[in-house]
Amino acid sequence: MAHTRFNPHQQVRLLQGAVELFAAVIAEVDASLYQVRLETYIFNFDSQGERLAYALVRAAERGVAVYLVVDGVGTPLVPPAWAQRFAAAGVQWHQFSPVRYWSVFVPRLWRRLHRKLCVVDGAVAFCGGINVLDDFTDPRYGVLPNPRFDFAVQVRGLLAQDVQVAMEQFWARLEIVSQVGHRHWKQAQQLLVQAAVGPTKAGGPPAPGDGAYAALVLRDNLRHRSNIEQSYRKAIADARSEVLIASAYFVPGRKLRHALAHAAQRGVRVQVLLQGRYEYFMQYHGARTVYGALLDAGVEIYEYTGGFLHAKVAVVDQRWATVGSSNLDPLSLLLAREANVMVRDGPFAKLLRQRVLDALQSKSVRVDQNTYATRGPWQRGLDMLALGSMRALLFITGSRY
Repeated sequence: MAHTRFNPHQQVRLLQGAVELFAAVIAEVDASLYQVRLETYIFNFDSQGERLAYALVRAAERGVAVYLVVDGVGTPLVPPAWAQRFAAAGVQWHQFSPVRYWSVFVPRLWRRLHRKLCVVDGAVAFCGGINVLDDFTDPRYGVLPNPRFDFAVQVRGLLAQDVQVAMEQFWARLEIVSQVGHRHWKQAQQLLVQAAVGPTKAGGPPAPGDGAYAALVLRDNLRHRSNIEQSYRKAIADARSEVLIASAYFVPGRKLRHALAHAAQRGVRVQVLLQGRYEYFMQYHGARTVYGALLDAGVEIYEYTGGFLHAKVAVVDQRWATVGSSNLDPLSLLLAREANVMVRDGPFAKLLRQRVLDALQSKSVRVDQNTYATRGPWQRGLDMLALGSMRALLFITGSRY
């Protein structure tokens, strides 16, 4: 089990939806003194995205060092006008693993930057599942009648320095790759020397008061391959009364399925809120292949019908909570770069629990065990095809699930 280092005395704030998140982020960026770092899977230059982009430009123009990283699949194109604005203001940015026509034939390029992180002056950090995207807009489905259901957390305290270090390390790697790609060997060597020294923790003093315990937990393809899943499994194993999970894409592996089933069998109430609307074939149908064993064990499964569910959160025993970018499916747990914040704090956990329960009780439908067991052969075939396709893709990447 991976060790999770919790920072004490952290000031945590739950944020729901893009409106709350970006109001808070923009306020911090506008007050920044020396550095802003932002990573996101999707940066859509819609009304919400442009507000944040202009804040980054304003910060850079007054001399703040601004670093932005977007993913090459989630953000295949930064509009030329914005690329010019960024360059003129001094905003430094990278596109992680840009997609080329041959990318589909290179399995390592399927590993995406899916985490959503921001840190300002090494003193305040944001982490969650919310992309830089309007709550009422979807890249595939256009204008949405209802907002996306999603969360982020703002943390003020020493955890922000952990976020800063992680983001500096990732930026250094991107810079080295870029210099090597341009055959700038001397610059790449200098960056390697700097990376060997390591980033410097900077930022303000710890947050005052009692506060919460909070930890940054990462997933990558080097030193942190299973940290997020292990943190989930430990929290579920320690549960005494309740496990509540909301996950947009949910195809847990054997160990995580067993942890949920064992918790339910020993009397813990396990409720799982999942995507009820069709979005992607593999994720939608693949999730339904795991329903049977969980329902048989006593796990309650609900499908969200109030719009698109995009949350990746959990609460255990009203005292432990997590908010982040990692789904409980193979793409997140085996391939993507992810980031979650784990929080041990009663008030925070209770607030998140109530938000999820409100959605579960008023905007969801409970999956009936008998109805699921008697679904038709066509439905079963689609479910198995989705799971088989997912396993085949993982096999190509050398992963097992």
